[in-house]
Amino acid sequence: MTEKERSAATPSITWRVRVRYAETDAMGLLHHANYFVYFEEARTECLRQFGFSYRELEERGAYLVVAQAACTYRAPARYDEVLLIHTTVERVTAARIEHSYRVVREADGALLAEAKTTLACVDKNGEVRPIPEILRQAPLWPSPPPEGAPP
Repeated sequence: MTEKERSAATPSITWRVRVRYAETDAMGLLHHANYFVYFEEARTECLRQFGFSYRELEERGAYLVVAQAACTYRAPARYDEVLLIHTTVERVTAARIEHSYRVVREADGALLAEAKTTLACVDKNGEVRPIPEILRQAPLWPSPPPEGAPP
């Protein structure tokens, strides 16, 4: 599959956010921890744009928790800058969803950060469980996991 075909087949969204004063440090730079808040917002919006919500999943007894997160910071973001958070669903298994993120400054397209997260699907007690069937069968995954696939 070519990169163009992969991009067309892989669900992704672009989330636009303006760096708020409360999210910056004493130097007026976006605090490193707040990137993860932006990633969560973008992930939530990605799910919503494909017709789902975390609330619906939780009502079905499925909770998506961050099992792994990593970010490489390339350049700082500053107060009042507009950022684009490009979010892509990279991989789905029976009980996990992996996302990648690219943070760019809208004004000049500069790459500020790249990140990845892995979400695990758990029940209310924190035990790993399969992603709900309605979500697994949605036409938004790069390759839907087969029934009975390992987590």
